[in-house]
Amino acid sequence: MASRLRITGVILIIIGIVALGASGYTYMRTQESADSLQGFSEAQDVTLTYNDEGQLIDRGTVENAESIRALLGDTWRWPIVESELDPDDPLVDTATEYLYQMATIAYHTLHGTQTVVLTETVEWDGDGDGEVAADAPVYDGGEWDPATSGEDAVFNPGTYQVPVNERYWTQFNRQHPLDGPARAQTWSGTVHGLFAELGVGAVTASLAQVGIGIAAVVLLMGIGFGLAGILHIWVAAGAKKEEEEPAAS
Repeated sequence: MASRLRITGVILIIIGIVALGASGYTYMRTQESADSLQGFSEAQDVTLTYNDEGQLIDRGTVENAESIRALLGDTWRWPIVESELDPDDPLVDTATEYLYQMATIAYHTLHGTQTVVLTETVEWDGDGDGEVAADAPVYDGGEWDPATSGEDAVFNPGTYQVPVNERYWTQFNRQHPLDGPARAQTWSGTVHGLFAELGVGAVTASLAQVGIGIAAVVLLMGIGFGLAGILHIWVAAGAKKEEEEPAAS
């Protein structure tokens, strides 16, 4: 029995040592990722703006910032970590800050208005029946309502204002003579590129936190296995002593 306990204890200690090594390696690689993200963030030098009271502001108002937070937290359902929004450290380098910056871009994109210029008359078959109704409205420029994209219309040459109306890329009518160009202007390559960049930053920051958590769990497991192994060896020593005492008497 003592021999079996001792062997089991040695095995547990070895497992514990391996776990400690895995924990250290995981932490090291995770820290390298975190350091890389920090360096990238510092190189870009993108910062959030706070007022004297430590409140987030956007374009000079707290109300805009609150609307952006609502988009991030309520619409996108991102778990906002308040401690990651630090007025004493406005550099964008945490997951919440990266997503807040993405939401800022999205908010102003979704609430913008695009200018579309037509140089020739376009007849639009909105209902898809193959012809434009004789009584279809005729537009000569100005603001156009995207809600009417499914209706027949005639668009004369002119400058048109197309509100985005909180629509994402897929929610525009790409074939429409006004809505199609407005989509390309609204969700430009620059906006998509910034979304991709900020998304990578947010994911990297989140994974770094997960990696540290995993390293901590593996560390505790390693300590647990090690202590269990030592306990087995200690019990084995006591059992061997008890086995030897009757033999000596």
